[in-house]
Amino acid sequence: MQETMEKLTSAELMQMEDKYGAHNYHPLPVVLSKGDGVYVWDVEGKRYFDFLSAYSAVNQGHCHPKIINALTEQARNLTLTSRAFYNDSLGVYEKFITSYFGFDKVLPMNTGAEAVETAIKLCRKWAYEKKGIHENDAKIIVCEGNFHGRTTTIISFSNDPDANKNFGPYTPGFVRIPYNDLGALETAMKDENIAGFLVEPIQGEAGVYVPDEDYLTKAHALCKKNGVLFIADEVQTGIARTGSILAMCGNCHCENKCEKQESYKQPDILILGKALSGGVYPVSAVLANDDVMMVIKPGQHGSTFGGNPLASKVAIAALTVVEEERLMQNARRLGQIFRAEMQRIIDNSDLVLKVRGKGLLNAIIVNDTPDSSTAWDLCMQLKENGLLAKPTHGNIIRFAPPLVMTEAQLMECVSIIEKTINSFKK
Repeated sequence: MQETMEKLTSAELMQMEDKYGAHNYHPLPVVLSKGDGVYVWDVEGKRYFDFLSAYSAVNQGHCHPKIINALTEQARNLTLTSRAFYNDSLGVYEKFITSYFGFDKVLPMNTGAEAVETAIKLCRKWAYEKKGIHENDAKIIVCEGNFHGRTTTIISFSNDPDANKNFGPYTPGFVRIPYNDLGALETAMKDENIAGFLVEPIQGEAGVYVPDEDYLTKAHALCKKNGVLFIADEVQTGIARTGSILAMCGNCHCENKCEKQESYKQPDILILGKALSGGVYPVSAVLANDDVMMVIKPGQHGSTFGGNPLASKVAIAALTVVEEERLMQNARRLGQIFRAEMQRIIDNSDLVLKVRGKGLLNAIIVNDTPDSSTAWDLCMQLKENGLLAKPTHGNIIRFAPPLVMTEAQLMECVSIIEKTINSFKK
């Protein structure tokens, strides 16, 4: 069987997925078989720069040897106990991650969506048992344009028709307001049944929408004033992607480990995933202090795989790599260079209107309508030229390479993007 698989072409493999797999994704037509650092290779051996990083899961680069070693070494000893028993890895990981991010407790899960669901449950239970909201009356404020996952509860508060059309009935208990609108947030909080505010510090899926510089700080203050839990979904923005260990850090300039500078506002609940494992294994986490986390008692929430030994060792290795290789500092520096280069290209082209982002989470807005194929066609041409990226919301292209990228590699990518834009014809 292995020999047969090795002989299959890209076209044959794509046809196989089309025939036997659900059609819930529309991938770029490239079949990848190998990854190393900032590069991936297709089954025919062509090399590409990865400018998506599995939606920021591969911040540490593809197949980072330190993370792979942690996985393989643990896999030889013990993979899963469930939480019916203790294991010798989980406690070590829990101490490591809570110290790393400055929280009392962590609740380990597997996927980002699971972690968001966990945060919602935690917020509601806290509301009933600590804030005194009547059971079943708690509401959580969310933002338009949000993307927190695709579970039934999460799509219930999405305003993306692709995410929620014909999946009802929807889960109640959410109030949706415009993103980056402090007035709307303040008005919504007048409702005495508001328990939490769930927000992406930067909306990635919406097209890398960066809010006003003071938005998170003032939103955090409003939450404190009104006794509302600030819940930060940093599944995509966390783990050094935006040039800080967390996007909640604001405009920090930490040069070593996170220094908790003045711009940082610690959320009441922090949600992490994706790069928490460096893309090696599904690992997510919900962090909070005791006054919030300890409302959860045995039997009230959990996961068979959450906190398993493999995940624990992988996450420790992934976070260690971020610190040892100074990835947040690199993302900060290269992000500034990248946006400056994109602006230079934009100034000499009518194909792209704008560049926006923070760190190495960036996007360009293509000069066409969201329902046009221009951004997709541009990504197809980028692919031909050796760089992989993907549109979001029709006319926006997200650029998010692995954070291990060097300046020389970045400038090579800039050249590919410039060449593609300058030669592109609608």
